[in-house]
Amino acid sequence: MVKKAKNSPAPSSTESSRKMVLRVRPPQKQKQFEDDVIEEPKSGKKPKSGVKKKAAKIDSDKPKKPPTAFFYYLEDFRKGFQEENPEVKSMRDVGKACGEKWKTMSYEEKVQYYDIATEKRAEFDRAMVDYIKRKESGEDTKPKDSDSEYDE
Repeated sequence: MVKKAKNSPAPSSTESSRKMVLRVRPPQKQKQFEDDVIEEPKSGKKPKSGVKKKAAKIDSDKPKKPPTAFFYYLEDFRKGFQEENPEVKSMRDVGKACGEKWKTMSYEEKVQYYDIATEKRAEFDRAMVDYIKRKESGEDTKPKDSDSEYDE
């Protein structure tokens, strides 16, 4: 910075309009060793990891969750929509039209579908309680077939 003499006139307009700007730099990354460097492909896809996820065992006896009120409405809507618009074959278009109408419906119009969904949910809850009791008591375990070809 240049020092000015005491008897110099007031600072010029260019000097008075200067403002200090504080620039914050992001923290620097720590240097990685060559073994740790992972190169990302230019296509934007993530590289596959060497560890595969194990699929969860699916219990076929476990009750399935019931659909929501919207899906019960979708069943009814789809029938009427296909009759009125036979040229529309895409499920995407049917789903979009159904979603738009569902958003504009009043609560009173939706109540019948909410009632159905509530009944189905209550049935599901009862079935889950029974399922959990069977699991805990050990009744649900299936014995292996002793008539297998490989048991010789």
